[in-house]
Amino acid sequence: MIGDGDSPSSDLETAVLGGAKRYTPEEMAAAARLTLEEVRQLWRALGFPDVGEERAFTDADLTALLRVASLVERNMIDLDGVADLARSLGRTTSRLADWQVDALGTRLVGPDWPERLAESDQVKFESAVLGLLPDLEELLTYVWRRQLAATLERSLTDLLPRPHEEALSTVGFADLVSFTRLSRQIDGATLAQVVQTFEAESSDVVHAEGARLVKTLGDEVMFVAGGSTSAARIALALHRVHAGAEHLPQLRIGLATGPVLTRMGDVFGPTVNRASRMTTLARPGTTVIDGATDEALHDSSAYDVELTTRALTPRPVRGLGIVRPYALSGVAADPEPVSSTDSDSKGAEAANGSIAGNTHLR
Repeated sequence: MIGDGDSPSSDLETAVLGGAKRYTPEEMAAAARLTLEEVRQLWRALGFPDVGEERAFTDADLTALLRVASLVERNMIDLDGVADLARSLGRTTSRLADWQVDALGTRLVGPDWPERLAESDQVKFESAVLGLLPDLEELLTYVWRRQLAATLERSLTDLLPRPHEEALSTVGFADLVSFTRLSRQIDGATLAQVVQTFEAESSDVVHAEGARLVKTLGDEVMFVAGGSTSAARIALALHRVHAGAEHLPQLRIGLATGPVLTRMGDVFGPTVNRASRMTTLARPGTTVIDGATDEALHDSSAYDVELTTRALTPRPVRGLGIVRPYALSGVAADPEPVSSTDSDSKGAEAANGSIAGNTHLR
């Protein structure tokens, strides 16, 4: 528990780290036979700030650095490669840690747990973290191995000869309509629950179809499917699953099919740009797809059995020129028309390319 002379988090931090901070950056560099700048580069790659001359490193830190130095010395990987791996670990685990701490605080204290963390709750919180730590660590390793196996399988499969059209991917964006307006109308705890519900249920839908959830941006999710049929099923399922959920706005979804460039878990390229533009053309509650997706769906066995498309009026889209979008719907549904004017200003502006930077353009 917290001692009288300690800060509220010092003992807990020491327990989580597995030991006290004992080493300076210079001592770490000397032990690993690396330069001071190389040590700082790796530390920053993990997502941590420079520590100056402080004793900021534990025995576990030193063990990890010695392992890295050994890999470099044995020419298993160079230092730039290590920095790339450190960056990927840092970005992923930083969000994971934030997510887990917030989930634990919410369950133990309540949605507004940071403000309500009184002394008695703090002791309970500490005990829960320390009690869960071994299991969380084991589960992290287990899930990482599972994800690594799945990624290796996908990567090796991509090396096999196959028809060109099968090598294409379908990118999808699902966007909550009028999310900014909603965020001004409900309290923070309710808004957080809306986002959590949206992300969790969207993730379930995407993964159930064998696709990959690339990222979540609060009011939007991005996914990549190995084929247009899978992506179309995901789009229809997302509309269905989220319909009627309390406080959850309607979705608009865009799909585009083509080659994509994958880097550090993200995807880039013109196909991603088109999917983003298709999303901004959709009215609330609808899905709009590009011509390549429409063509692929027409060639699938699912067309006219579980899904259908119809051509919409060609229109100019900044960065793409004149495009002909298509509306996607289930065979039993009567798809809503899509208009170039959207009631949500965010969508209208993005369709014309007027949102600075457009977060989807790669």
